[in-house]
Parts: sequence; structure tokens; C-alpha cells
Amino acid sequence: MAETPRDVIEKLKAKLASKPDIGKDIGAMYKFVVTGEGGGTWLMDMRQTPPAITEGESAEAACTIRMDSPDFVALLNRAANPVMLYMSGKLKIEGDMPLAMKLQSILS
Repeated sequence: MAETPRDVIEKLKAKLASKPDIGKDIGAMYKFVVTGEGGGTWLMDMRQTPPAITEGESAEAACTIRMDSPDFVALLNRAANPVMLYMSGKLKIEGDMPLAMKLQSILS
């Protein structure tokens, strides 16, 4: 069975829990809006130690990442290049672009 966005979010939660200081220099909230099968909306709050990921909406997100479910799974599994996804229009960023660039170091 193929991995779902929820599966990769759970792996990301475990990574953040194992490295509680990973986001201390970021101090902002990200929102991931994933469309398609198994999609949803998740918030990654880098203002907390350790960073927290919850499901839901928030107007506090400084950076919103929008993408389709298969591309999201590939991105979080490092099977897709974020720059290529962005250039091809498969990854859309709203809000603070430099903050989106900092996300790469967390996901890698």
C-alpha cells in the first residue's frame, strides 16, 4: 500500500520530536494544504520546542505550502526536488518565501 500524506506527517512528527531544537531559529508557523486522496491541512508550529504538527486551519501561518498528495509524499520522502516542483507549478507557496526556503533544511 502506498504511503499517504498522513503517514509522512507522522514520520515528520517523530523527526521533530527527536530533534526538539531543529526549528528554534525559525520561530514561525507553516501550513501545508494537501489536495487529492488522503489530503488535508496541517500546521507545523516552529515557535514551540519541540515543534508541533497539528491538523487544521490557522490564520497565524506565515507560510502556506499547497500541493497534491503524491507530490507532497514524494517531497517529504526526498524523492522529489522542491525547486523542480515549484518551477513546474506543482508546489505553490503563499506568504513568506524566505521562510519557505528555510523549510528545506528541516525536511532534509
